[in-house]
Amino acid sequence: MAFAIKLLVVTCGLLLFAGTVIAAESEEGQTGRSRVSDEQLNMALSDQRYLRRQLKCAMGEAPCDPVGRRLKSLAPLVLRGSCPQCNPEEVRQIKKVLSHIQRSYPKEWTKIIQQYVSGVS
Repeated sequence: MAFAIKLLVVTCGLLLFAGTVIAAESEEGQTGRSRVSDEQLNMALSDQRYLRRQLKCAMGEAPCDPVGRRLKSLAPLVLRGSCPQCNPEEVRQIKKVLSHIQRSYPKEWTKIIQQYVSGVS
């Protein structure tokens, strides 16, 4: 059960991180993966509407946008316990996102944990 919770935490972090990566790529007009600055990450974390939309997607309560769909594509990878494409900076940023979700959205956090631990997706 603790392993499932840890994997869920990483999955949620990847969801938010993927959103900031997509935003950075759109702004820069690049097709490759872009570095997400701490400033971009902080802006995403301060956008409550954006975060709630992504959390509802993760909980299956709302349709998913491209960021939410990205989460669903990354979930199997994360559930296997690896993120081979993540560099140390991304890992640090993901941990920051997870801490923010746990602290700022405890009800949603609990729902997501229950959903993933029970095996419902």
